[in-house]
Amino acid sequence: MLRRIFLELSHNRPLRHWMEQSPLSQRLTSRFVAGQKLQDGIQALKQLWTDKITGTLDFLGENVQSLSEGTRSRDSYLVALDEIERAGLPATVSIKLTQFGLDFSEHGCRENVMMLASRAQEMRSRVEVDMESSEYTDRTLRIVQDIQDRFEGCVRAVIQAYLYRSEEDIVRLSARRIPVRLCKGAYREGPELAFPKKSDVDANYLKLMKLLLNRGTYPAIASHDENIVREALRYSREQKISPDRFEFQMLYGIRRDLQRQIVLKGYRLRLYVPYGDAWYPYFMRRLAERPANVLFLAKNLLRN
Repeated sequence: MLRRIFLELSHNRPLRHWMEQSPLSQRLTSRFVAGQKLQDGIQALKQLWTDKITGTLDFLGENVQSLSEGTRSRDSYLVALDEIERAGLPATVSIKLTQFGLDFSEHGCRENVMMLASRAQEMRSRVEVDMESSEYTDRTLRIVQDIQDRFEGCVRAVIQAYLYRSEEDIVRLSARRIPVRLCKGAYREGPELAFPKKSDVDANYLKLMKLLLNRGTYPAIASHDENIVREALRYSREQKISPDRFEFQMLYGIRRDLQRQIVLKGYRLRLYVPYGDAWYPYFMRRLAERPANVLFLAKNLLRN
């Protein structure tokens, strides 16, 4: 029921207009979104770097309605990479393949992303390819592997711990030396594809995390779960895994207290920094995927 409500709200234009003008929503977006313009994102990256935190720019554009719109998304990201290089920042960009035209042409989407990867290689950066719902998993990983073949070391894949298939995917990606960002997963999937219980997802996350720390190529542990972070720190010390062999990743504005702890302990941290004017549908879709995020976001508004 809540999922359907949030999806309907994501298309409500009058409510979107009101929310975008509301002082409350401005407080929300200032905490979790760097701003509407690219320069807002660049400024946020600069501030993070003064605190020894690296970043990844994530442009909050709408889902594209044509391949030509996917090409415009590509061009926007190319400009973002230019600005990252101009600012001398150790940052990357994060993309969703549906924003690059995957729904219309896998070949066309691949060509768009290849141009981005080529530019990232020139500036010694990386394209972080986000994972969407399970209907896109195979196509996404095919494109990731193609990027690795042409621009080795310039791409990172995202794997979702709640999917049964994820261990096999990690083994295959690690064998090809493709870095992996491990997250829990936020899309609604059926019990035939994903662990339905949170406790099982958490247990599988820890299992996959240790697999990546042992066998992966510069993996990213993406979680705001303090128990997971604590176990990653314990396990890496136990196995004598150097802090420069992996990084933690979190979302901009969430668990700043935990972020500070990670950096103070001498470990690497990267934050996903979203920017753009499409924050309202973005948030509504995230809440639709997991309505429990409402409470999660509310709690984080109160954290320092």
